[in-house]
Amino acid sequence: MRVHALGLVSSLLVSVAVIATPLTAHAAEDDDTSAAKPVPSDIVVTGVQSGEGQAEVAQGGALGTRSLLDTPFSVTIVDRDDIDKRQATTIGQIFINDPSVFSFATAGTTNWWGTQIRGLGVRNYYIDDVPLLLYWGGDFPLESVERVEALKGLSGFMYGFGSPGGAISYRTKRPTPSPLLTTEIGWRSNSDVYGRLDAGGPLTQDGRLGYRLNLSGEKGNVYNGASVERFVGSLALEYAITPDVKWYATATYEDSTLRHEPFQIYWSAYQDTVLPKPTYDYDKLNIANSSYRTRTLATATGLDWQFAPQWSARLTYGYTSKLHHSNKMFVNLLDRTGDYEGYAYNFAEWDRNHFAQAMIQGEFRTGPVRHEIVAGASLMLNDADFGLNDGYHWGNDFNGNIYRDQPFRVTRDISWSTDGSPSRERQSAVFASDTLHLGEHIQAVLGARYTTYRLLDTDGNAATNSGYRTSAVTPTFALIYKPTAYASLYASYVEGMEPGSRVGATYANVGEVLKATVSKQYEAGVKYEHGGLSLAGAAFRIERAATIDRLTDGKRFLSQDGLTVYQGVEASAAYDVSRTLRVGLGAIHLDPRIRRVSPDNADLAGNIPGQAARWQVTANADYSFAAVPGLSVHGNFRYFGKAPTDDTDRLYIPGRTLANFGLQYATVIGGQNVLLTGNVNNLFDKKYWGLGNIGEGRNGALAVKIAW
Repeated sequence: MRVHALGLVSSLLVSVAVIATPLTAHAAEDDDTSAAKPVPSDIVVTGVQSGEGQAEVAQGGALGTRSLLDTPFSVTIVDRDDIDKRQATTIGQIFINDPSVFSFATAGTTNWWGTQIRGLGVRNYYIDDVPLLLYWGGDFPLESVERVEALKGLSGFMYGFGSPGGAISYRTKRPTPSPLLTTEIGWRSNSDVYGRLDAGGPLTQDGRLGYRLNLSGEKGNVYNGASVERFVGSLALEYAITPDVKWYATATYEDSTLRHEPFQIYWSAYQDTVLPKPTYDYDKLNIANSSYRTRTLATATGLDWQFAPQWSARLTYGYTSKLHHSNKMFVNLLDRTGDYEGYAYNFAEWDRNHFAQAMIQGEFRTGPVRHEIVAGASLMLNDADFGLNDGYHWGNDFNGNIYRDQPFRVTRDISWSTDGSPSRERQSAVFASDTLHLGEHIQAVLGARYTTYRLLDTDGNAATNSGYRTSAVTPTFALIYKPTAYASLYASYVEGMEPGSRVGATYANVGEVLKATVSKQYEAGVKYEHGGLSLAGAAFRIERAATIDRLTDGKRFLSQDGLTVYQGVEASAAYDVSRTLRVGLGAIHLDPRIRRVSPDNADLAGNIPGQAARWQVTANADYSFAAVPGLSVHGNFRYFGKAPTDDTDRLYIPGRTLANFGLQYATVIGGQNVLLTGNVNNLFDKKYWGLGNIGEGRNGALAVKIAW
């Protein structure tokens, strides 16, 4: 039985209050202990922290390390405190307050479609600068993550070949200078429980060797009836070989199985123009023995060398892999009565990346001009093995209706073989940028990356070279004007190349190679961080070769044709109304269009590209209670504009507004710092359709974290 929203919130508040009352009394009794041992920043998350917003420093990419105010692109950074405060588990939840970053994937489902930035799909994910293929295997585990960065727009100069939507970069936790030990236990509705351990500090008396260890386990059923079973382990080491040379190594491993999640939905065969009434009777949307298992490994190691005043070098090597075992269900929804055709998709795939990069960063002067130089070279080797032999299956195994029980169960043996369709990519690059400081207020950025790209064995025959080779120079030019140290105006131009790809097995033209394409981006923006006001805004235009996904004679084909133009404006602002209240607003308006298509696709000219919403609007607030030290509440609203399901613009996913609410209470019990956190997602239980699945019904989470 579903609980009314107000009842759920009341229960949450009462539960915390019941726990908090004796804790407060206990803390008062131990007042001397509390005063002697202040609550650390990793536990207390109230008020506004320094270095937030546009004053934060972004890391990685071909511009090196610099503040967002000195970066001529739009970037959003979400740190660990914010992730923990909202108990985020998905990309969509991490960036809930950024209107430009969006994911259709709901919690408790496989993130099959990936993430969008400015209406374009994101395929570029990096773990400590090392690429990892994530877009059809779910999100990266957050237990080991310190912060997540979203680069909006083309990443060709910053990271090399990739989709033009942008890049998501994860930074894992690093060793702490003093001993750290926290434990956390938590619950998510309906019956999912998890436990976490976070430990770190020096391993030697001189403090030169440090570590950070994270362990986490999770098991149970979540709000949509899916069963979650996960284990995550991560380790980071740092060693100061000399005062100027430091070695680091990081590794994160996750074994995750998601069983009987709601099936994925395709709309290309839909016969009506109005969607069925959405239902949260998830039992009728699940196949009992379906599953999706992933085993993810991300490692990195390197040296940081301060070899001269104002000059440093970094050497990085990383290996990432992801193994997919899919027993996942898909349906073609047919009409507004809820009828569908059901398909079981069984396959295994193993993706591996080797990545090496050398980069230097430093400063020098030529007369009155100060130069900030970043230069480097990188090599990426990617191998993917997709099983097309005994274990592969895609077939119309069941039919049904979303309002009725589905008795189908998978009974075939699945071998989980990854043999049958290997592919190999090789990508090497050199890059350099020079930021010229032309006086106190003006900066000019000149940069370029030269990349060679090679795709091999696309026909599944490893003995032949049936791929192709290409190369590209992807330049960037930018001007930054800083009237003060806390404000900047910028304009930038950047190009990016999207690598070729092999058409997947769900298309009739499976195996066909889509060639590499060049995209262009023009952007002008403003950034401001001062006096409690954080502001970022940009106007942009992105031109990308169109990829057309069409249903012809009952078969789906994927091809390249024409140009898609994504242009629009975005703005986000946050303001400290007082020491206890911070509010934020954000919006993006897109005008995306398909242009220059061939006569075969003339009916698509002028259409909105599939999955792109014209409007996204956000509002959020954080409030700390002065009368109850350590108690704070937070909440947000987000409007998701309607979006066409595909390029024909015949069928739209309706817009909706969702609300989330949460609270935290920090106190001291017996000398130990304790943090209670609770959140309710989709507070008013809004029923809605996503692009590939039904929406996320109201669900809650509670956790207790103790610093020892």
